[in-house]
Amino acid sequence: MSLILQLAAFVLLLFLVALLGRIVVEWIQVFARSWRPSGWVLIIANIVYAVTDPPLRLLRRWVKPVQIGQLSLDLAFLLLFLACWFGQSLLLSAAWSLR
Repeated sequence: MSLILQLAAFVLLLFLVALLGRIVVEWIQVFARSWRPSGWVLIIANIVYAVTDPPLRLLRRWVKPVQIGQLSLDLAFLLLFLACWFGQSLLLSAAWSLR
């Protein structure tokens, strides 16, 4: 049982890394508007977006961005990141308690 919980925590860790990769790609596009990924970066970006888009789209149905002047803060991304981080912490603590 401990191994299953550790594997689930590892999957959440990989998802968190994909979310961080998505942040990097989006911020690069914000600061360098003419930049378009190509080559192996394009392949990684496509994988990252394919993995992170479905949960984000689902969460964005209920959690709308907060408008602060002309700035729009995406709370769905933050909530998903925190939920995965918290879930990973719970899974790892449960796995350690079963040892």
